[in-house]
Amino acid sequence: MLLILFTIISAVEKTEIKEALEKNDQNLAVAKIQEYLDKDQNVPLNIAVTGECGSGKSSFVNAIRGIDNKDEKAAPTGCVETTMEVTPYPHPNHPNVIFSDLPGIGTNNYPAAKYLKMVGFEKFDFFIIISADRFRENDLKLAKEIRKMEKKFYFVRSKIDHNIRDEKISQREFNEERTLTQIRNNCIQGLQDQGLQSPQVFLVSSFDLKLYDFPLLVETLKEELPELQKDAFLLVMPNISLDMIKEKKKTFKAKVKYWAMLSAAGAGVPVPGVSVAVDIALLVSVVTTYVLGFGLDIPSLKRMANYSGVPYEELKKVIMSTLAAVKVTPELLMRLLAQFSSLALLLAAEEGTRFIPILGIPAAVGLSFTFTYRSLNMILDMIADDAERVFTRVALQTQYF
Repeated sequence: MLLILFTIISAVEKTEIKEALEKNDQNLAVAKIQEYLDKDQNVPLNIAVTGECGSGKSSFVNAIRGIDNKDEKAAPTGCVETTMEVTPYPHPNHPNVIFSDLPGIGTNNYPAAKYLKMVGFEKFDFFIIISADRFRENDLKLAKEIRKMEKKFYFVRSKIDHNIRDEKISQREFNEERTLTQIRNNCIQGLQDQGLQSPQVFLVSSFDLKLYDFPLLVETLKEELPELQKDAFLLVMPNISLDMIKEKKKTFKAKVKYWAMLSAAGAGVPVPGVSVAVDIALLVSVVTTYVLGFGLDIPSLKRMANYSGVPYEELKKVIMSTLAAVKVTPELLMRLLAQFSSLALLLAAEEGTRFIPILGIPAAVGLSFTFTYRSLNMILDMIADDAERVFTRVALQTQYF
């Protein structure tokens, strides 16, 4: 098991962990494995949101971060240009993912010809170009320059809810799908007329991301981003559907075996208590990531309550596990796992077998892997089920109103 583990760790990290194991230093062993775990969970992703002033960039940045426009951490919004310089807005739960609100292209301070250089295009992984009506010449110039730099860009037509509302009032026989098709085709035709081949335009309402084309935008990004960035992007997305929650669960589940192997490294330390300390420290870290990824931490639930109109206490009522809407601690996890006799026996056996000559350490490694693997899968099921219950409660409120 340790041989398999060390084949996926870099030479530097392998040396550091090996040295910690050889020193029989419990704190150092735990710290090094935790450091490696943190690195895996903090893949940087910097997303640029740009367009002409008044296009709804700031509202989009707030919505995709799950933040209301009135929140103290929100990007300022308004009917005039409110973004005067490149302003980074980290995701509240995942600061490694940053949505940068860029100044409007084509303004006096940011002329189109110098725009990309002035905003520092090289630090962004991809660009979202937003317009509230037709995409204009400056948007097209920007797209072509981004393409020259061999980076991705995506056209987003914002404020679709405003268009739908206006059309309902003005048309005698309103058809939403027909209206959406007309808006989309109009945007695509405008870009083609300016020389852009096969453009794709996503229709989005920052007021309600689950409507229109936002799910398709997420799906497109998932397909086109590198694997690690794809996971980072997916886990910061708001829970706009049950399918989104299932996708997050799938992403977490794919990493469980790796986390269990990392935990098993601690079982190779021939010092009493180190293996269990590593197991529990890793569980706390990963379970906290589960809670944050599904938006079940206290700040996220409160933001959701403000955003949806469902009282915070009502959201808490549908949560069944003891790990959501609380701070995850070693004590809390131990109390939960003690309720499952098979897991408690595994943990006890892991610590006991290390005292058996020759075969004890290899046996402890295997038991550590099994304990962590089963625990993480079980807890993931619990947290994902809670996320589905919270989403359903919010969806009922939205449908009601």
